[in-house]
Amino acid sequence: MNTRKAQFAGSWYPAHAEECRRQIRTFGDLYPVPDADSGDWVGGIVPHAGWVYSGGIASSVIRAISGTAVPDVVVVFGMHMRPNQQPRLMTRGSWETPLGDIPVETSLAAALADQFEFSVDQPGDFNRDNTIELQTPLIKHFFQSAAMVPIGVPPTAAATDIGRAVSLTARRLGLQLVVLGSTDLTHYGPNYGFSPAGSGARALGWVRDVNDRKMVEAILGMDSRRIVVEGLENQNACCSGAAAAAVAAAAAMGARTPQLVAYATSAERIPGESFVGYAGILF
Repeated sequence: MNTRKAQFAGSWYPAHAEECRRQIRTFGDLYPVPDADSGDWVGGIVPHAGWVYSGGIASSVIRAISGTAVPDVVVVFGMHMRPNQQPRLMTRGSWETPLGDIPVETSLAAALADQFEFSVDQPGDFNRDNTIELQTPLIKHFFQSAAMVPIGVPPTAAATDIGRAVSLTARRLGLQLVVLGSTDLTHYGPNYGFSPAGSGARALGWVRDVNDRKMVEAILGMDSRRIVVEGLENQNACCSGAAAAAVAAAAAMGARTPQLVAYATSAERIPGESFVGYAGILF
C-alpha cells in the first residue's frame, strides 16, 4: 500500500470532496489577510483543531500563501512530540485526502533523511496524528499540483537545524517551497490538567493576553529557539518544535515580516472551563 489513509475525515473535517470544498468556501474571507510588506508569502503557522474550531484560521493562512506562491512542494512541520523523541519523516508514497491524494516529494525527503536521524513513517505504518492531516485537504485545494513532505519535529534545538535544512535543501534541488508549522496554543482547563489562572473569564483572559501572547510574540519575532523554550516552560504550544522549524525555514527563505492573521479560542465556539488557543501567522 502506497497511500497513507486519512484518519480524521468525516469527524474533524468533511469526508467528501464537495463537502470539503463547500466548507472551504464558507471560510472565504472570514479573517482579512494582510498584504506582504516585501516579496511573497513563503509560509505560515496554522492551527490543527477540527475545522469547526480553527479551520477558518488555517484556511485563511494557506489561501493567502496561494495568492503569491506556486510551490512544487509544501513541507508541513507538525506532530505532538516530546523532547526525547526522534523527528519523524514520510519519505515515499502519498497522503489520502477527500480532494485527491498528495504525493510525497521523494527527492527532498530522501535528502533530508541523509542529513538527520529520522524515524520513518510508512504509508501503511504510522503514528495516528491530526496535526498534519488537518492541513492536507486545504493544501490539496489551494495547491492542487504540489507534492508534500510531512515532518514531525520534537521541541528541541534541532528544530532550528531541521527547518533551515529544509529551505537550503529545497533550494539546492531547485524546488519552489512553501512551509507550514502546525500547532495549537495553550490547552487550558481540567480536560488538559493545566489551570494556573483558575477558571472563568479570568482564565480566558490570562490565556489570551498573557500565555498565548508570549508564544505569538516569539513567533512574530522569528525566534525559533525562544519558541521551543516557551512551549516547554509555559505549555503555550502543543507543537513548539514544529513552529520553530517553520520559523527557521521561513527565515532561511528570506522572510522578515511575519503578520498575525487571526487569534481565537475554542471557547468562542463552545464555551467551557476547558479550551484551546489558536493563531494563524504568515511569513
